[in-house]
Amino acid sequence: MSVEKERHEAARWLGQARADLRAAESSIAAGVFEWACFQSQQAAEKALKAFWLHYSFDPWGHSLLMLIEEFPDDQLRSAISPLLPQAKALDKLYIPTRYPNSLPDSIPSEVYTEPEARSAIESARQVIEAVAAVID
Repeated sequence: MSVEKERHEAARWLGQARADLRAAESSIAAGVFEWACFQSQQAAEKALKAFWLHYSFDPWGHSLLMLIEEFPDDQLRSAISPLLPQAKALDKLYIPTRYPNSLPDSIPSEVYTEPEARSAIESARQVIEAVAAVID
């Protein structure tokens, strides 16, 4: 793939990351906090994959921590390494926000709170802004 096409693909992924973040904000407004948490994780994941694509690397997986720690270029990794705390927080939201069997005697819609959802959105926003600052 040409550099131009890779940059275009990265822009598409970053655009979807921004759309997912808007969806998370809408989910909070609707009181669906577990879904806002998951959408925030997805937004950050897509932003980090945009970072990989921008530099002609092939991202794989869903772990934000892995997408940062295993970025193939050491020097470029330093641009996203400060996002490790946000990555760790958001990675915890990937599975338990969606599956009833991930929580003991409860379901995600009963345990996730508005403050947790707002925190997830802020973490995702920081990831998106950091990636955008580098690749836009």
